[in-house]
Amino acid sequence: MDPFNLPAAMDAGTSKVADGVAYADGPRHKLDVYAPEQRGEAAPVVFFIYGGGWSRGDRADYQFVGRALASRGFVAVIADYRLVPEVRYPDFLTDSANALRWVQDNIANYGGDPNRLFLAGHSAGAYNAVMLALDPSFRMEYGVTMPILAVAALSGPYDFYPFEYFEVQEAFGQAPNPQGTQPINLITASAPPMYLATGTSDPIVRMQNTENFAGRLRAQGVWVTTQYYEGFGHMEPVIAMGAMWRWRMPVLDDMVGFFQRFGAFPSGVPYLAVAPEAPEMLPDSVAPTEEVIDKLNAMFQPIEE
Repeated sequence: MDPFNLPAAMDAGTSKVADGVAYADGPRHKLDVYAPEQRGEAAPVVFFIYGGGWSRGDRADYQFVGRALASRGFVAVIADYRLVPEVRYPDFLTDSANALRWVQDNIANYGGDPNRLFLAGHSAGAYNAVMLALDPSFRMEYGVTMPILAVAALSGPYDFYPFEYFEVQEAFGQAPNPQGTQPINLITASAPPMYLATGTSDPIVRMQNTENFAGRLRAQGVWVTTQYYEGFGHMEPVIAMGAMWRWRMPVLDDMVGFFQRFGAFPSGVPYLAVAPEAPEMLPDSVAPTEEVIDKLNAMFQPIEE
């Protein structure tokens, strides 16, 4: 992920205002906070959860996401969580719930408004974000009472039982109630609004997963917006949140516009999602982005058929 985190590839006017703050004991229980450099009134908060098949990932790899959200006026929190094989389901979820408790108790000190909380995630992180929203037991365990105003989930798996692939078996195979691990089985009318986006050519989590989940949400009366990015694969939607690849698809402003609809900026105007023009020339150090993304996509096993 290094090419996307070089200074020239990230949004200016943003700051990392917390670096490696512990939300619990242990090396995987740390988080970073990003915010606009110019801050006035308390800002809405996005808690972003990265993916990696529940077995890889690091918050430092996603600073381009933190700065992207900060460039749109949010305070963004990116927390590490324990990974397989050190832990199995549900420990990676309880870690994120624990980090949310830190947000509840501390984010006001960094310019964030805990009453305007939004969850977001990519891939396995999209699963984690959706599960935190749908199953209140994880939040209740840590006394998290902040309302979740909306969720944005990119390239996420929501209905992948039975567990057919090794990566998923490792993470979920020991769950005593496998059906209870599936977001599609946990939907109620009280679920927060959800923005679900995916590439139409995703070989890791096929777009039908998003379609089926969205249909079940709508059947329960939950507000859901779907976005299908034609011809893109698994990693491209999250990469396109960053400044360097944003011209490929307007995923960042699609997400921000959705959050705006549900109270991110009560006194502001809705965002118009427009992908910028392609840059005339990328810096030599970040030019081979297609090759990098192909390698990233090749790292993952399929999660569901």
